[in-house]
Amino acid sequence: MVARAMRGKWVTVPTSVVLLCLIRFWTPSALQATEMNALEGKPQSQTISIGAQDEEGEGAVHEHHGQEAMTAMAEAHAGMGPHFRWTALRSSTEAERRKAADIVRALRAALEPYRDYHRAIADGYEPFLPQVEQPHYHFTSKWRGFKSAFRFNAAQPTSLLYKKTPGGYELEGAMYTAPKRADEEDLHKRIPLSIAQWHAHVNICLPRKQEVKSADWTRFGPNGSISTESECDRASGRWNAQLFGWMVHVYPFRQTLEQIWTH
Repeated sequence: MVARAMRGKWVTVPTSVVLLCLIRFWTPSALQATEMNALEGKPQSQTISIGAQDEEGEGAVHEHHGQEAMTAMAEAHAGMGPHFRWTALRSSTEAERRKAADIVRALRAALEPYRDYHRAIADGYEPFLPQVEQPHYHFTSKWRGFKSAFRFNAAQPTSLLYKKTPGGYELEGAMYTAPKRADEEDLHKRIPLSIAQWHAHVNICLPRKQEVKSADWTRFGPNGSISTESECDRASGRWNAQLFGWMVHVYPFRQTLEQIWTH
């Protein structure tokens, strides 16, 4: 058991919970850097080794940095192919539109200080693979990501989204996350599904860990041609029916509802 201070009081936390958090959020993996470089067409000599590989399955890629990698690698293909699952868009009600507007207002106010990306880093938002060219650069807070597995707070997104500029980074928006176990009703309670469509990365075959550097990334990964478990088995890969939890991007500084909630 581990004691932890919470609001001035010490509480006892089971050691297994602490270990789970460490494995999930603070154990890096070399896999996401290798996959990113391979799918971006970078030579493997540029792969950044940032630690030992994790266990099989979802732990094979560091959870929240892995989410960023999947998003960055597949973003150009959003909505296309068998590796995306989207929530169904519903008809909206006035109450849902008001709720969405409240979320945007809260997020806009919370993000204002982070127009200075140095402030974001100081507050625990870590940039993911800044040396790799990406449509959006995810600055992720592991602690906020952990908390998002249990509750939704519009003012505390898991990631901030930036675009690179000659002088640094310009804030664009944010990414909320929800746990893999969430169903559409759970996601609807967070953000109305009549307003936003959450997405998940699904039907993904990863190569065996010892073959990551030499794998054929036209077949493996979030843009790979392998999209069924039987194909993955024949390729001796590691099948992931869903890799990581649910994600949704929000751009609160844009003008129209469609622009704000677009992927």
